[in-house]
Amino acid sequence: MDVVLLSRLQFALTVGFHFLFPPITIGVAWLLVILESFGWREEEYRRLATFFAGILGLTFAVGVATGIVMEFQFGTNWAQYSKFVGDIFGAPLAAEGVFAFFLESGFLGLYLFGRRRVSRRLHWFSALMVAVGSTLSAFWIIVANSWQQTPAGFVVRNGRAELTSFADAVFNPSTVIRFLHTVDAALITGAFFVAGIGAYLVLRAKEEVLGKKAISVAVVFGLIAALLEVAPFGHEHARQVARTQPEKFAAIEGLYTSQSGAPLVLFAFPVETPPALKARVELPGVLSWLAFGDVNAPIRGMNEFPKDETPPLWITFVSFHAMVALGMYFIFIMGVSAWKLYRGTLWTGSWILTMLLWSIPLPLLACQLGWIAAEVGRQPWIVYHLLRTSDAVSVTVPAGDVVLSIVMFGIVYLALGVGYVAMLVQKVRRGPQPLGQREVTA
Repeated sequence: MDVVLLSRLQFALTVGFHFLFPPITIGVAWLLVILESFGWREEEYRRLATFFAGILGLTFAVGVATGIVMEFQFGTNWAQYSKFVGDIFGAPLAAEGVFAFFLESGFLGLYLFGRRRVSRRLHWFSALMVAVGSTLSAFWIIVANSWQQTPAGFVVRNGRAELTSFADAVFNPSTVIRFLHTVDAALITGAFFVAGIGAYLVLRAKEEVLGKKAISVAVVFGLIAALLEVAPFGHEHARQVARTQPEKFAAIEGLYTSQSGAPLVLFAFPVETPPALKARVELPGVLSWLAFGDVNAPIRGMNEFPKDETPPLWITFVSFHAMVALGMYFIFIMGVSAWKLYRGTLWTGSWILTMLLWSIPLPLLACQLGWIAAEVGRQPWIVYHLLRTSDAVSVTVPAGDVVLSIVMFGIVYLALGVGYVAMLVQKVRRGPQPLGQREVTA
């Protein structure tokens, strides 16, 4: 058994499962800020906020538990990686804990349990700080991952990467655009999450007024976020990859030979050996124009890079294009919903509400696909052009131990996933509850 492959599978399992929860947390947290703001005038919005706050607390708890497990693997399965990047990788992780996690978790407690106990101004401020904290947490995690993609602000000395400029390492060539792209994906996730649950309330005739208010806020919020994800964030992120990681760019776009006036492939079925795209549908010259602003600009294809320095082709191409297809769907469904909302016909037919309900998991799938495209597309490097993944594993952990841990994690995560969904369904079926006693307004 290949210990490198097994370690990668284990990390994919733990990260993939953990990454289901931060997008919901970030997206719902910012929507709660909006709901609490509207709640200054209408009690219904405060009831909605209280309802979704309980769901946020549940999601945050599971996300924290799975995140701790993920970080421990750096020292167990990836000791050589930790040794190489410890001087750099530790700084953003420490910053995430000190500046973001404690901010988010501290104010989350105040937000969840402070209603009717603290003033409405302080309670609203606690909701804002939860959203800010969750977003800052994402920033520092993305800083660490972006450094792996486009390392900067360091020197290699005695077999280790040593920090020379904290600012250069933090704001490496891919940090800002990857942060904006990822956080916006979380906002889309939160919008579909809230809109889908609101659709359930309307379709089941449970608190229809509150359900309609939830949908109205989430649809407008989601449409704006979905449009931003394509342009400027998605477009600029792709341009950054084209400039700084040409092998990944060639793989995700299915560009197997270098060419000028490269086409944008809308659909194709990739074949690994020999590298080829079958049944392709493409727009001539558009890829060159999108990447470099010139329809005749040359783009390097996979044939220009050594075979042992190129990523797997099939999964990289498919994950990226599936993510893009889902992004187009998000614009469509939110656009139609917003138009029907504007026309006052959103509530007259059940088909669009049903689509919103069943679309709840799709942004999470898009996040997973984007992560796969980004991480698999970096292979064979764990730190781009500095450290290969095969050289980063722990040399003292046998394959059998990794297999055992994969099985154990699989069982635990299955139980966590089932438990989370069961509690979420129970909360949604119970619906928003009355606010109860009079709130503190001073």
